[in-house]
Amino acid sequence: MAEKIYIFDTTLRDGEQVPGAKLAKEQKLEIARQLAVLGVDVIEAGFPISSPGDLEAVQTVAKEVKGPVIAALCRVLKKDIDAAWEAIRYAERPRIHTFVATSDIHIQKKLRADREKILEMAVEAVKYAKSLCEDVEFSTEDASRTDFDYLCRTIEAVIKAGATVINVPDTVGYAIPEEFGERIRRLRERVPALDRVILSVHCHNDLGLATANTLAAIRNGARQVEVTINGVGERAGNCALEEVVMALRTRKDFIGEYETGINTKEIYRTSRMVSSLMGLVVQPNKAIVGSNAFAHSSGIHQDGILKDRATYEIIRPEDVGVPAHQFVLTARSGRHAVRHRIEEMGYSLTEEQFENVFNRFLEVADKKKEVMNEDLAIIVEEELFRIPETYRLEHVQILSATEGIPMAALKVSKKGRLVSDASTGNGPIDAAYKCIERIVKRKFRLESFNLSAVTSGKDAIGEATVRVRANGGVYLGKATSTDIVVAAIKAYLAAINKAIYFEEKEKSEKKARKRAKTA
Repeated sequence: MAEKIYIFDTTLRDGEQVPGAKLAKEQKLEIARQLAVLGVDVIEAGFPISSPGDLEAVQTVAKEVKGPVIAALCRVLKKDIDAAWEAIRYAERPRIHTFVATSDIHIQKKLRADREKILEMAVEAVKYAKSLCEDVEFSTEDASRTDFDYLCRTIEAVIKAGATVINVPDTVGYAIPEEFGERIRRLRERVPALDRVILSVHCHNDLGLATANTLAAIRNGARQVEVTINGVGERAGNCALEEVVMALRTRKDFIGEYETGINTKEIYRTSRMVSSLMGLVVQPNKAIVGSNAFAHSSGIHQDGILKDRATYEIIRPEDVGVPAHQFVLTARSGRHAVRHRIEEMGYSLTEEQFENVFNRFLEVADKKKEVMNEDLAIIVEEELFRIPETYRLEHVQILSATEGIPMAALKVSKKGRLVSDASTGNGPIDAAYKCIERIVKRKFRLESFNLSAVTSGKDAIGEATVRVRANGGVYLGKATSTDIVVAAIKAYLAAINKAIYFEEKEKSEKKARKRAKTA
């Protein structure tokens, strides 16, 4: 009988720590609901002590998402644990996840403490968390660089204090698979109490080995894996959920008989949702969910696929929910055909959302002639996941030449009122961005700018992704168009709209908290 591997998803916590990937409460809830549909066992919804907004977002997920365990991260501090419990106490199945660094470099350089002090803090934190919540996970941060004997002592002590899950993280992606697997095996031998709890691993991808290390840990006794959709996360990211799940499914002959509760046909849809909402583009050659993961250009490969798909495909695209790529719609396709295809792709739209999508579809179809599945998915996701628009582009006129000064003239609506202006710049996009700042009457620092074609052909849809800095935060904007200049302008406005949205949200939350205190 296949053993169960618990899937602990930390997209909403570790994944959201990527600069510019901050999610609104509604967006976090949207992803959490999809993670429940995907079938993850645990959703780590956030780090509540980090901000009142994150506490509220985690609380909303805990109240509204049923099925998975809802976890909240906290340091080994009473105030952190209290915030985590306040956030998840209403969950159907709550879990407090507390952690402290155990490697000497972290203890001495970061925490300015010693081993005995850290051990005492860990035990007291677990005891306190256990007094609030039955399910308590403890993480030994930087475990792969922790002295082995001290790691064993710490794990024994926190299990005795009441921990139900022990997590052994490769926090900086330092481990090598054979080494990490051996460490997990030795832990199980040296700490018999691990048989009474779930042993978990959390691997980072700094050396590109997160999935390999996770699989090595499973083969040596780990039964929970901490992962993210698309491998998002700090620095080089985390172990990707889709990679470890499909490796377990595909290579049972070598890894062993293990099962997860993941509905693999929801993988691609979840990947697209996370990419769209976080604004983190999935690299084309990304395993399982990249746009090229099931593409074949070599003549030899194409010949093999036509004869037998197993020659060059070890996973069937449909098993992970990748839609057929040959579907084509045109401007002559009616509402029924478009609606049917959207539903086939797994999206559910309200009437208002569908009308917005259909109108945008017609605009693209008039320019592109043929609208592929990828095009339609982009249009739908822009409608489903957009932030309220304070500013909206209505008209743009660009003057650009090999000689002369580039100029941009824009008409932008602000809550129904049209504002027009023009500006010059070093190029058409620079001119347009300066024009936007004149209209908005604010300056923003452009942190990054990226343009890419997300569909094929001369009339491909171009995607612009920008990050702007405002009020100490980084805000991401993403937009698509068959005109790359228009996409760039809309992306800049989207980032500004997001900055304004979060600023206004923060102000309203502060006022609400002030009223609550005086009430």
